[in-house]
Amino acid sequence: MKKGKLLPMKIAGGVLLVLLLAVAGYVVYVFTAYYRVEDNQALEVTSMSGADRGTLRSGETYRVASYNIGFGAYSDDYSFFMDGGTESRARSPEAVNENVSGAMRAVSELNPEFLLLQEVDIDGTRSYHINELEHIVDNQSYGLFRYRTFAQNYDSPYLFWPLLEPHGANRAGQATFSAYPIASALRRQLPIEEGFMKLVDCDRCYSVQRIPLAEGDRELVLYNLHLSAYTSDGAIAEEQLEMLFADMCAEYGRGNYAIAGGDFNKDILGNSEEVFGISGPEYTWAQPIPPELVPEELAIVAPFDEADPVPSCRNADRPYGPDNYVVTVDGFVVSANVEVGRALVLDTGFRWSDHNPVYMDFILR
Repeated sequence: MKKGKLLPMKIAGGVLLVLLLAVAGYVVYVFTAYYRVEDNQALEVTSMSGADRGTLRSGETYRVASYNIGFGAYSDDYSFFMDGGTESRARSPEAVNENVSGAMRAVSELNPEFLLLQEVDIDGTRSYHINELEHIVDNQSYGLFRYRTFAQNYDSPYLFWPLLEPHGANRAGQATFSAYPIASALRRQLPIEEGFMKLVDCDRCYSVQRIPLAEGDRELVLYNLHLSAYTSDGAIAEEQLEMLFADMCAEYGRGNYAIAGGDFNKDILGNSEEVFGISGPEYTWAQPIPPELVPEELAIVAPFDEADPVPSCRNADRPYGPDNYVVTVDGFVVSANVEVGRALVLDTGFRWSDHNPVYMDFILR
């Protein structure tokens, strides 16, 4: 073969070798950078400038709200690449601030004593490194809450996908706010899928906030959770629920009140396709919670108005519209000594997130 023809082949081979080495190096980096946050991690309880409401009491009505704010990216016309859409980051820093601020204005309309937030970025490529927790706290002009905690459930290495606009490196978690003193808080590590899927799922956990009552030594034990969505093994989600339920039953057995709320990534209604009239074989990530998993000491509370049903979540494979797949995956679980009043979804039209906020009124009996 002539040297003139051999040289381009050598160059092409060299470029291919460099690319293969780069890909191999990146794979090694991603797997070596991966870690899980320790289990039973004590969480810092931070005081803020909200009004002091004294001590929690039994026999009175309180309200808890939950909202997955979607790291400040999901306006109603946003689609996400992991859901089949096209976008991987928020559109701009201004969009992040607008969406987070809009989400908190919606929450303020509900006037809850307790707030459970999920997908709160504290430093992320996808959210232009805006600390959304600080943004929420700094703009808490309505002064609903006095205490807060934060449990990290996501610290990804730089994910170089999609190629033209990589999702990047991101840190996020679950923020809990309370108008009443939180005596202590704990982060509990949930089981997750192993292998490659652990890189695209969060470091799943729930946080446990202990809020003393004025009477005796009882506590309201408040759980903030965000269960797995992107799994290839459905047994993982059930293992997560079993761990949560066992923890709540143990607290109920001690005479405490247990309330869990958040994004279950499960069809809380059990028949959302029937209720909202949209289905499809491609939407398999939100399955009903098997009734046999729920102990008799606990009850699932689905936010629902039969006369005017509103979903809590949309699939973000396309901008929001009448043909979007919608489902209710956000809700609550309560122990038998918690009396539930209204439990509803606030219809925001998914303007600020791919979720709507949900809320529940309750009395500790």
